[in-house]
Amino acid sequence: MRAVKTVISAAGNLKRENPEMNELICLRAIRDVNVPKFLQDDLKLFNGIVSDLFPKTREEPIDYGSLEESIRKVCDDKCLKDVNGYITKIIQLYETTVVRHGLMLVGPSGSGKTKCYEVLAAAVTALQGQASVSGGVYEAVQTYVLNPKSITMGQLYGEFDLLTHEWTDGILSSLIRTGAAAMDEEKKWYMFDGPVDAVWIENMNTVLDDNKKLCLSSGEIIKLSDVMTLMFEVQDLAVASPATVSRCGMVYLEPSILGLSPFTECWLRTIPTLNGQ
Repeated sequence: MRAVKTVISAAGNLKRENPEMNELICLRAIRDVNVPKFLQDDLKLFNGIVSDLFPKTREEPIDYGSLEESIRKVCDDKCLKDVNGYITKIIQLYETTVVRHGLMLVGPSGSGKTKCYEVLAAAVTALQGQASVSGGVYEAVQTYVLNPKSITMGQLYGEFDLLTHEWTDGILSSLIRTGAAAMDEEKKWYMFDGPVDAVWIENMNTVLDDNKKLCLSSGEIIKLSDVMTLMFEVQDLAVASPATVSRCGMVYLEPSILGLSPFTECWLRTIPTLNGQ
């Protein structure tokens, strides 16, 4: 049901952008929501299913205009190679942030997960105030990165002192409370850079639901605002529960999208020249 709701939300955004569009809206919404989570081999099967559902329907290439230009410029500024497949993944991450407030960047080391959200945040911030491809305008992005596995549950969510019964806020509860109280329209991305497991993420099921409420053990409930997004940067979901996975959007990055040549080229650019050569 959560997957169906996401497709409907994406279709609604597209309909508001293009009131004259026909059944292509449904096709594009299904693609935008599902393609980011598939491997290259799975895409062939998915495309076969879609071609059966929408026979003789040809999709026009989507023009992301200023967003794609800004992404390529940020890649150049950060000394990164703008590989087309990687640019597509960054745009897919943007599309996922529009329809989901909880999402996961999944992939092994070397697939470009960290740079994916860093480049997108810089690109969107550079476009602040301009009309966006999803309706509305682009807003500046603030990112907050923490490793939930490097600290205790009490340090993450907050805890009572057993002797004094005083409540001490955790890192996440402090960040969420500050973000919820802020009156600006800047996007706030909370990046959990560490393994996902049932020890700490099960406490986030309520905040990943549509009601977007973080429930603390002190009895306090903090509701996320519309500009707040929870992101998880993980290598795999081997020990994540279906309850958590179904609540999050997925963007899967494969090392094969980049290969080795972009790493080599970017490294060669950083080597200082000798005698002007």
